[in-house]
Amino acid sequence: MDNILNLDRMPKELKLILELLKEANEQYLEKYSEGLCRDIDWNLFIKLTLHHRVYPAINFKIKMLDADVVPTYVVQFLNRQYKRNTFQMLRLSAEMETVSLLFSKHQIQTLFLKGPILAKCLYGDISLRTSSDLDFLIPIQDLAKAEDLLVSLGYEKDDYIHTVLNDWKWRHHHVTYIHPHTEIKLEIHWRLHPGPGKEPCFDELWKRKEKSSITSYPVYLLGTEDLFQFLVAHGARHGWSRLRWLIDIQQIVKRKIDWVKLYTLFTTYHNPYVGGQAIILASQLLNVRVEKKMKPLLISKRSQKLAQEAVFYLETMINLHTDPVPEYVSKYHSRHLFSLMSAQQKLFFTASLLHPYPEDAEMLPLPKKLHFLYFPLRPVLWAWRKTKKDELRKGRT
Repeated sequence: MDNILNLDRMPKELKLILELLKEANEQYLEKYSEGLCRDIDWNLFIKLTLHHRVYPAINFKIKMLDADVVPTYVVQFLNRQYKRNTFQMLRLSAEMETVSLLFSKHQIQTLFLKGPILAKCLYGDISLRTSSDLDFLIPIQDLAKAEDLLVSLGYEKDDYIHTVLNDWKWRHHHVTYIHPHTEIKLEIHWRLHPGPGKEPCFDELWKRKEKSSITSYPVYLLGTEDLFQFLVAHGARHGWSRLRWLIDIQQIVKRKIDWVKLYTLFTTYHNPYVGGQAIILASQLLNVRVEKKMKPLLISKRSQKLAQEAVFYLETMINLHTDPVPEYVSKYHSRHLFSLMSAQQKLFFTASLLHPYPEDAEMLPLPKKLHFLYFPLRPVLWAWRKTKKDELRKGRT
């Protein structure tokens, strides 16, 4: 690949982490340990392994460096985190089997998206990937039944979704349940990604599913091509701001992938340039080999541009999940998300702005039978809300 990403603003601590995570890099690490570790801020190094959720892999790879150049406390810390993560993944594996068995008894088809099943599929070992919760996809018509079943297990719904005119069905894609005693978090998806946009229906995904042997009771996950597209879209949507998502790409390309089928999925449901972005990032940051069969996803320079844009999220520890997100990050992320969209997705997104938002109903409450009036009122309510925000901002300055 001719083009090289500009990594000049990336901290040297993260560059060391990338060297440790690269494919077939053992001899290089052994030979250049001293140079790689010179002037490293080891406390920042630890923070970055936690932020990027890569400490399980780093725990093994760091032992390839000269023991004299890595502080003992760093090695001990990584080992403790690795053990803690192993216990967490074992807990999630047990809960996954419980939920799968319960849903199966009540005829709810379930596809697990991440968590231990993904670690087993991609890494061959649940301890080598981190996960804080269980994500699974079910048919939207089974949501109410699924909620009743989870409540029977002691779970409580984190009901944070505000909706008007049933926009939750396409604007959102999952709802969260938390067990107050075990503190295990479950995310039930009825879509793979937030809308608007096209994606395969559940029946299509179910037909292409794969069975995992991670538990004694059968559990299912997405088929390889669907999984690749899901991981790419998910990582891109979050700016690849955690290296864990990019390592998933590093691992999945080792599987037998039908690249023609995958390209068709991208052109039908997503943007092939985003698939190219993922391959470029994995290639240039993690030494993933680019093979000829991947080339259809790399035919445009747009993929390279998107890959360079994603480097922004690696230059500092950007966390898009914790509010408040700095304003400069929020603005950059909004622009980047729009640049990731295909022409069709941009059309869907622009059209969705005309649909009423829950904020419209909060600003001007109307009886439910009059909610249709929010459509013609939306421009007025948007301008009113923007004026109030501007006034508030001026009052602070």
